[in-house]
Formats: sequence, structure tokens, C-alpha cells
Amino acid sequence: MRPYSLGGLILVILGVVLLSIHSFTYFSTDHVVGPLGYFAWDVSQPHTIFMNPIAGMLAIVLGIVLLVMTRRRTPA
Repeated sequence: MRPYSLGGLILVILGVVLLSIHSFTYFSTDHVVGPLGYFAWDVSQPHTIFMNPIAGMLAIVLGIVLLVMTRRRTPA
């Protein structure tokens, strides 16, 4: 398999994943001390990352271009 076709295949798969998943959320835990300093507790904070559907479409188009480019033969 040629490098361009492998890269194109990876971009098409990545583009489909980006179009199917709109966002994902992960949590981070912080250690918070109370106002008097005697008590402490852990607080989970959510962080959401949004995926742009235009990036997914561009990845699919670029992947298809790379796949078609490798199939083109140069005249000898």
C-alpha cells in the first residue's frame, strides 16, 4: 500500500469519526480547601471539547483526493 493511500484511508476514517461524535467530555479532579482551612474535599470539574463538522467534511474530502491521486497513472 502506498503512503498516500494509507494517509487517505486514515483521513477518511477520521472524518467519519469526527462527523459522528459532536463532542466529548472529560473530568479533572481538584483538591479544594475550605474557607477555614480545616476541611478539604475533591471537586470534579467537567471539560467539554466540541468537534467542528466542517473539519470532518474536509478530512473526508482530502482523504478521497489522496486515494484518487494514488490510482492515477503517469504516462510513460
